[in-house]
Amino acid sequence: MTLSGKRILLIIGGGIAAYKSLDLIRRLRERGAAVRCLMTAAAQQFVTPLSVGALSADHVFTDLFDRDDEHDVGHIRLSREADLVVVAPATADLMAKLAHGLANDLASNVLLAANKPVLIAPAMNPKMWEHPATRRNAEQLARDGVRLVGPNAGEMAESGEAGEGRMAEPLEIVAAIEAMLDDNPGPLSGKTIIVTSGPTHEPIDPVRYIANRSSGKQGHAIAAALARLGADVRLVSGPVAIADPQGVKTVHVESAVEMRDAVEQLLPADAAIFVAAVADWRAESTAAQKIKKGPGEDAPVLRMTENPDILATVGHHAKRPRLVIGFAAETDHVEKNAAGKLKRKGADIIVANDVSHGSGIGPSGVMGGDRNKVVIISRGGAEEWPEMDKHGVAERLAALVAERLESAES
Repeated sequence: MTLSGKRILLIIGGGIAAYKSLDLIRRLRERGAAVRCLMTAAAQQFVTPLSVGALSADHVFTDLFDRDDEHDVGHIRLSREADLVVVAPATADLMAKLAHGLANDLASNVLLAANKPVLIAPAMNPKMWEHPATRRNAEQLARDGVRLVGPNAGEMAESGEAGEGRMAEPLEIVAAIEAMLDDNPGPLSGKTIIVTSGPTHEPIDPVRYIANRSSGKQGHAIAAALARLGADVRLVSGPVAIADPQGVKTVHVESAVEMRDAVEQLLPADAAIFVAAVADWRAESTAAQKIKKGPGEDAPVLRMTENPDILATVGHHAKRPRLVIGFAAETDHVEKNAAGKLKRKGADIIVANDVSHGSGIGPSGVMGGDRNKVVIISRGGAEEWPEMDKHGVAERLAALVAERLESAES
């Protein structure tokens, strides 16, 4: 009964994912929470107030101008009587209203009047989630202190399209709620952890650069998982197209040199996890103007120089964290190559993953995909983890970090 005595106000938005809210209500009540529900007019086109009321065992609120509900300014009372306000599904429309302070229906009035923490679970078509307006709204909500869970990647129920936009599963939302309402400090409370994520972009001229396929999804998921366990997480992110994780201090960089400098400035730390796919090489010099292609001219010669090895730098640093973890994306001899890196780079753990085209995970291995299969290489040997989505890998790795740091203190 992890939520015993807790009161949740669940705002159900108008999307096909509203059907998942029924299971969410059941899961919350199983854990002892009292769930009061508010439905938008659009939500009632997907699930009925009768079903929601039967599962929540409470009155369902639907209308800002309901005479009975509003006789005591109900839209103010609803948030005041809750410990947490949850919006699931949070449609693009609801997110836009909350980000811009609009209040033209019951749901938006309650959210604007809320004096309690707010958690939203976005759910929409991938193109809607990727739209610059939605991304701006998500970033504004994060700055306002609103927490996000999801969205996840997968096939959309209403269109058959695939991409990022699926509402987080009910148990994922429950876990986020439990973390937000947990009165006990997490196992990583008081610990400072550095995480790197995404690719680096190494400039050739003002318009061209060298890069790789890294999406940043795994690094960002790890940073978020560590934060949920109570860590003070400092994320150093290369250029990515995903939002900064909630509860995480993020430093944005472009190149490997910038990433190395940012990491060193964040030391000392209790642990450092290097997930970023840092480019091994950069152009020896960057052209001040765009390199032109002239008729009949030979291709320009690009002279390369080696980038700093950030993992090795920190692994042998005077301010070395107690726990140093590196990621190794390999296309062949995965365990052998990772074991070599463990020793050379001064790491405690190497998380090795197979990104070859034959790995069967995504169009080009795990680079940019949504699933991962890793092998944990340490001085004690190798442990192969089953294939799982990147959030699953993140949760399991965060638990391993907590275990290792606790062991180091005992």
